[in-house]
Amino acid sequence: MRAGRGSGSAADGGTSRWHRRAADLRARLSRLRSASERRFPVITRLTSHLIAVNLLDSATRLAAQAFLTVVPLLFLVASFAPQTVRDQIVNSVHDVLGINGAADQQLKLIYQVNPESLQQSTGVVSALMVLLSATACSRAMQRLCQRAWRLPSAGARIAAWRWLVWIAVWLAVLVLQGPVRNGFGVGLWLGLPLLLALQVGVWWWTQHLLLVGRVPWMPLLPGAVVTGAAMTALTVIAKLYVPAALNRSLERYGSLGAVFTLLSWLIVLCVVVAVGITAGAVIAREPAVSRRLGSPE
Repeated sequence: MRAGRGSGSAADGGTSRWHRRAADLRARLSRLRSASERRFPVITRLTSHLIAVNLLDSATRLAAQAFLTVVPLLFLVASFAPQTVRDQIVNSVHDVLGINGAADQQLKLIYQVNPESLQQSTGVVSALMVLLSATACSRAMQRLCQRAWRLPSAGARIAAWRWLVWIAVWLAVLVLQGPVRNGFGVGLWLGLPLLLALQVGVWWWTQHLLLVGRVPWMPLLPGAVVTGAAMTALTVIAKLYVPAALNRSLERYGSLGAVFTLLSWLIVLCVVVAVGITAGAVIAREPAVSRRLGSPE
């Protein structure tokens, strides 16, 4: 009996020690969180804001819509665009992604087909359906911007034309991105600053357009700078990763492997966009920055 009581009291003592240690650990973590919130309030607010935006879900949806938009639009451009525009798109994809080998042959296969045969297979009605379905990507981007700024959804009657304009401008950016990245023949020392300026300008305009002008221009600038700088850095990384990954996927799994690789890269891009726009909204609402930029409450 005494032995049993002794072992029971020892077990109770061990359990109580573990409870005390767990309580001490929770208290330390709570104090650490409180200290980090006092020292780094921007990081704390950004983290909570990213959770509220539902970062991974928003980025995955945007990447899926972007992929479903880009592929039909590539065929549409190959069907109706002039030869000079088609050649420039191929050159831009080469310069930005650095594709070669099997992936390069697949891209050229699309844009070397006789456009008249593609027009017959595509048709005007199909082209209109592609353009209308492409607005799903615009709507996904608009929802991301609205969540970042905690704004209600804009009416479709006000925003509908903006969706088409956003798609058209990004097609133009795709055509021009190759020459801009090369500094119009001068070199990367001029091309990268020009590409950064282009990215910042486009993301600045994107937020203003899709938020239907409900946020003034200046508060949107931090998000444009963060997103533009990150996207410019990713264009440099893309030439190191995408060509080898695409060719390896095509060799092992065929076209399905290329689809998986491109979709994975699009998810990375969209995560960066979501973080950049959300971080810009948080930075613009910091008291010191808000007073300078006139950010809305």
